[in-house]
Amino acid sequence: MTIELSFYTTDGCHLCEQATGLLQQLLSQYPEQYQIELIDIVESDRLVELYGVRIPVIAKQGDIDGLGWPFDGAQLLTYASST
Repeated sequence: MTIELSFYTTDGCHLCEQATGLLQQLLSQYPEQYQIELIDIVESDRLVELYGVRIPVIAKQGDIDGLGWPFDGAQLLTYASST
């Protein structure tokens, strides 16, 4: 079963670049288990309102709060694999 994660980000966000590295590690360790959708928050006023001061944020489907920065690889794996 593939777990879909949304990655809320935007261009020029250095914290988002760090989170991208963690996501790449997750995908390299579990290539068949996770699928990542990149969402640039500037595309939506609502997303800027929700995540503008919290990005980067990783969210599972149906979880509006998600996992906001700061997080490390272990926290990302725990969040991503929890049900």
